Amino acid sequence: MPNQEEEEKIEFNLLRESIHEIIFEADTALGKAFDVILLVAILLSVITVMLESVEWINDRLHVLFVILEWIFTLFFTAEYALRLYCVYKPIKYATSFFGIIDLLAILPTYLSLLIPGTQHLVVIRALRILRVFRIFKLASFLKESSVIMNALRASQAKITVFLTFVLLVVIIIGSIMYLIEGGEDSSFTSIPRSIYWAIVTMTTVGYGDIHPVTPIGQFIAAVVMIIGYAVIAVPTGIVSAEMVMSDNEDDERYSTQSCKHCCEEGHEFDAIYCKFCGEKLND
Repeated sequence: MPNQEEEEKIEFNLLRESIHEIIFEADTALGKAFDVILLVAILLSVITVMLESVEWINDRLHVLFVILEWIFTLFFTAEYALRLYCVYKPIKYATSFFGIIDLLAILPTYLSLLIPGTQHLVVIRALRILRVFRIFKLASFLKESSVIMNALRASQAKITVFLTFVLLVVIIIGSIMYLIEGGEDSSFTSIPRSIYWAIVTMTTVGYGDIHPVTPIGQFIAAVVMIIGYAVIAVPTGIVSAEMVMSDNEDDERYSTQSCKHCCEEGHEFDAIYCKFCGEKLND
């Protein structure tokens, strides 16, 4: 028979698991209701910050906006604390993508007590709307998000090599343009400024604040513009190819279950153990 201390420990773990199931998952009615309430609060909070930035509205409703902002902040603070409480490794969640976003969502309001104006940074809360996929429990959306993430990870090395090559090209082009166009009356006043022009031109942004005036410089600019289309197409093609491969290899359906040990998601509906850390998932 378990003693009182063991019974209290069991009850404590059951409480944490119940909170975890409600906050982190959307497989139950309570979990889905919590996520819906959370998203509504996020939307209202973002709208409040946006309206507060409109001067004539803020002049009339400033006190109301301050009250609402603190209500939202206290709500999100309590939610963040519960998320840390119900996972077995709080640091794992705190350093995850959503953990960092959740922390950034509450910090600006507290920082505004020391640094006026930082409260407007709470628009970061809009990123938390990404949780909407879990609310609707759309397995296809969960799968597609996993495919995109896997494709980005798989193509990371290729894109890094490509971007390094592009960086070298813009440095060379910028240096050449400085030699050709540089002068007292020219916009190409330095190599860094010329590199800025090369980046703007190669990415087809074309601000027009710097432009070549010599025939050779204009010819090089035309070549850079044509190269720019390849610059845009290559990384897109790399990621697209990886997405196709990942999609073909992964035809599983995923649940909204989140491991309380490592905070990872993307488990199959019939999964009993976490495929990332091996610990048992919630029953």
